[in-house]
Amino acid sequence: MIFFKEVFDFILPRFCATCKKKLKTNEEVVCYDCLREIKTVSDEKIAFAFGNKFKESSIITEFSSLYLFEKDKPVQELIHQLKYRQKFLIGKFIGSNLGRSLKRKSADWQLDLIVPVPLHHLKLAERGFNQSFYIAKGLESVLKIKVENNSIKRKRYTQSQTTMGIEEREQNIKDAFSIKKVEKIKNKNILLIDDVITTGATIRECGKLLLDNGANKVYAASGALAY
Repeated sequence: MIFFKEVFDFILPRFCATCKKKLKTNEEVVCYDCLREIKTVSDEKIAFAFGNKFKESSIITEFSSLYLFEKDKPVQELIHQLKYRQKFLIGKFIGSNLGRSLKRKSADWQLDLIVPVPLHHLKLAERGFNQSFYIAKGLESVLKIKVENNSIKRKRYTQSQTTMGIEEREQNIKDAFSIKKVEKIKNKNILLIDDVITTGATIRECGKLLLDNGANKVYAASGALAY
């Protein structure tokens, strides 16, 4: 298998998603040098973020994340390549790593479904795919929990939230989603997935919608966490 991979890499070399250096046979998506620069989110930071973003609303039961989002660092380039350059393998790479970090927690959560935060159909057409869906598919491959991609619909086109404050994000995302198939989420423990969580406004809005339509519990996770 290694021999065939070496031959394949010789014919069609693969390059690091962040620094563009040629990947070695045993490297996947990101080279080891760039991986060393990417910080994982500590349990303490996750606990702090949960208290800051989710605890008061009582919508999200528990939360986790994988990488710390830092500007001008490899993780920002990873997310950028995933969202705007259609590098869906990055999503699966992040999702599978997130899945391995969540294995113990997910057993305690007794999850029934993984639900990626949806894109509006116009944005989906513009980008070609939903980055959160591919992170969810990477999770599915590790956790063996089904991805349900058609339970939530983004019914209203929302502006990019990159430069918005907390209150602006809340208003921007308010009533932006609807449930498509109530029977798929009723009485289920659901894991909501987003690429990056900043204020948590989108996750809270989706989580509230799921609970209001019969979901049992809603958990959340993301590829990266911004402070």
